[in-house]
Amino acid sequence: MDNQLTDKELNALVSLLDDTDQEIKAHVRGKIISLGNDVIPFLENKWESSFNPEVQKEIEELVHELQINLLRKRLLNWKNSEEQELLEGLWIINTYLYPELEFEQLNAVMQQIYFNVWTNFKNEFSVYDKIKLINNVLFNDLKFSANTKNFHSPGNSMIRTVLETKKGNPISLCSVYLLVARKLGLPVYGVNLPNLFVLTYQAGKFKFYINAFNKGLIFTRQDINNYLEHLKLEPKPSYFEPCENIDIIRRTLRNLIFAFDKIGEVDKAEEIKSLLEIIDKD
Repeated sequence: MDNQLTDKELNALVSLLDDTDQEIKAHVRGKIISLGNDVIPFLENKWESSFNPEVQKEIEELVHELQINLLRKRLLNWKNSEEQELLEGLWIINTYLYPELEFEQLNAVMQQIYFNVWTNFKNEFSVYDKIKLINNVLFNDLKFSANTKNFHSPGNSMIRTVLETKKGNPISLCSVYLLVARKLGLPVYGVNLPNLFVLTYQAGKFKFYINAFNKGLIFTRQDINNYLEHLKLEPKPSYFEPCENIDIIRRTLRNLIFAFDKIGEVDKAEEIKSLLEIIDKD
């Protein structure tokens, strides 16, 4: 925290949050925001000890604004990083609803899932047997499944919720699958289909698709053609070829905007749009 401000000075600042003079209030808010995230524990303590609902509301908004600023900074750093690591990107989005969640906690859960697959994995397995093994562990042993009941829930785009409930939407289930497959060294990638996110295995003569939303069902290029025909859409190369991690993050954010809009959380949808702008900006 900014050492120039003592607890006494911070207390004085916070006590001005319910000032009727809007100019003073705006100045106080700006000053507190400029202190950055280190001031959050202090604000949370003030919230707990305050009996003024007006001040409590102001503190909640300040803490949220500080957390969103941090999220934006992390997302921009992630976008500018060379590797654009998928789990890290998903974790950053996750901190929108779970700001306290550490990356290490998520990583530990993913490591355990990977370990469950790896202990049964053999390099001499045929390509299809390797995929069948991942399917078996994820969808039979660990019971990951499609969240068809609450398909548009924001939780489906939150990796922490998906790992806890074992339910997700196409892109979150594909993300879990992809993280495991890539750690095993398999050439598995995401594919951005309209209304559906799938995976593809591509190496040498092997090129097929995997639907993680349907327990890892294996299908072909022709099946995608049929699917597009059904939707009355023209085939595009991007509907068949691997996408980048940034495309997965972009689509996750779009899902989240749609989910918040659907449940009437318009403010949240707008905030997520501002995150999408960071990703879309050249």
